[in-house]
Amino acid sequence: MGPTLHDVARLAGVSIKTVSNVIHDYPYVKDATRTRVQNAIDTLGYQPNLSARGLRSGRTGVIGLAVPALRENYFAELADAVIRAAESRGLSVLVEQTSGDRDAELRVLSGSRPRFLDGLLFSPVALGQDDAKFLEVPYPIVLLGERIFGGPTDHVTMHNTSAARAAVEHLIGIGRRRVAVVGASVTDTGTNSSTLRLRGYRQALEAAGIGFDPDLVRECAHWNRDGGAEATHRLIRDGVSFDAVFALNDSLGLGVLRALREEEIRVPEDVAVIGFDNIDEARFSVPSMSSVATKREELAEAAVALLTERFQEKEPRLPPRLVQPDFTIVARESTGTYSPTHADATPAGASQER
Repeated sequence: MGPTLHDVARLAGVSIKTVSNVIHDYPYVKDATRTRVQNAIDTLGYQPNLSARGLRSGRTGVIGLAVPALRENYFAELADAVIRAAESRGLSVLVEQTSGDRDAELRVLSGSRPRFLDGLLFSPVALGQDDAKFLEVPYPIVLLGERIFGGPTDHVTMHNTSAARAAVEHLIGIGRRRVAVVGASVTDTGTNSSTLRLRGYRQALEAAGIGFDPDLVRECAHWNRDGGAEATHRLIRDGVSFDAVFALNDSLGLGVLRALREEEIRVPEDVAVIGFDNIDEARFSVPSMSSVATKREELAEAAVALLTERFQEKEPRLPPRLVQPDFTIVARESTGTYSPTHADATPAGASQER
């Protein structure tokens, strides 16, 4: 067993009640006594029982973050940003990986773990619009991502459609006319990142007077490097002519860059490439990869702020809120040196995302 309240009290030379008062930040404890108790806690490595503490105070000081896959750079960087935003508020973060499994996502919402949390940040990929009813839970929750819109919870997401349109306009602006898109599906009619970003792709083509060619749209079973590389090799094997690639996330884009190099196709001279998410690795690929910067830090800060407001809420409950941080286009070597005038513009409102 680990150290107990009795052990801390014995080492500090105070009563158990005094130790409890220090742990719960009771204001009427002498500074010298507080210091002595804190030193004893640090020496013994005592950890308060959060569940018991939560029963008394109604707070545990812990929030949850449920994401599909921590091995994917975007979610790893998102988790890092959430942890830093939570720490600035004195909160800890319990991170859970669902592997994009529907049953696992439902367990996150209905299992016993949320009872020990002050609230949950939830990024589903298997649940969809018809599953909004499962978000009716008796604890604060902030939804992340694009699977469910108009649900009963606060929601933080990206400007997927307008950001994708800006990415393709970036390619068109440097003279590309045959823009392939990797990671999308022309038959998917659901609401998700893929369909929203494909919508932006098509809007950019239409605005430039470029016809839509379904042969340039390549599906990927997984949005990772392998998926991007395989889709690019398949595009080349099929004899489809293209001079640019819009990858629907940066992991796909890194796979695209690898495949083009293996096929001895020059980037950006023969084919320009742009990704989405601006993960750290995009700066270090060869060539460095242009991308849509979705402002992960702002997204994490907004999500944690909304969640904190909910579990500290004293006023009548506010209606669900939708927050969409701004984006920019980051031009790197994979698209040359073009700097579009709209890169730093505020994107269109949420109504264009549906």
